[in-house]
Amino acid sequence: MKKKSAIILASIVGGALVLGGVAFAVGPTFYRDNIAAKPSAEPTAAIGALGGSTLTPDQLAGTWNVAKDSTAGYRVKEVLNGTDVTVTGRTSEVTGSVEVTGTGITAGTVNVDVSSIATDSAQRDNYFRNNVVLADAHPTATFTLTSPVALPTNATTGEHSVQVTGTLELAGKTRDVTATVTAGLDGSTAKIAGSIPITFADFGMEAPSLGFVKVEPAGSVEFLLQLSHG
Repeated sequence: MKKKSAIILASIVGGALVLGGVAFAVGPTFYRDNIAAKPSAEPTAAIGALGGSTLTPDQLAGTWNVAKDSTAGYRVKEVLNGTDVTVTGRTSEVTGSVEVTGTGITAGTVNVDVSSIATDSAQRDNYFRNNVVLADAHPTATFTLTSPVALPTNATTGEHSVQVTGTLELAGKTRDVTATVTAGLDGSTAKIAGSIPITFADFGMEAPSLGFVKVEPAGSVEFLLQLSHG
């Protein structure tokens, strides 16, 4: 076990040193703009080319399940020699469901497999899983809705923003969270997109720091849920 931990630590530090060395050689701003992977776009629930058909309140009511093509992950800023580099991690290992009546959302749960969240760096991902979210002991992050959400009167079609309140369980800690989400609805298809701001220390996590590169103490959990009715 000690040997395995030493190998993991060595790979993390070695990867960080390579990252720092490249940034030092070409300049952190050049590295950010030309070498580092571009961050994923912020999630949006725009329904776009969907046809805009309208559901009746009875058709809207029921269980909406998280379907394939849903994604979740995180967005943080790394400070590399004084230059901000935005990093995003993503996974499609997302499950859950939302319960809807004709006038509101009464319950909802979303589960994310944090051990599968990936960025452009295997070393960063290993550190994130083993040292930040403690994926071996706590492989799943869960958002649970704790207060019903009233839907706007025209919620049976189009795009709408609502505020949701719930709990976020992450790295073995559960905290109350509030976020504004955007929902797009068309026929039997729905999207819910948003982000939840978090501070690492609130969940007992320590933002990594290796001197020349460190992670800001706060970031966000992001999600884009594709939902299917029934």
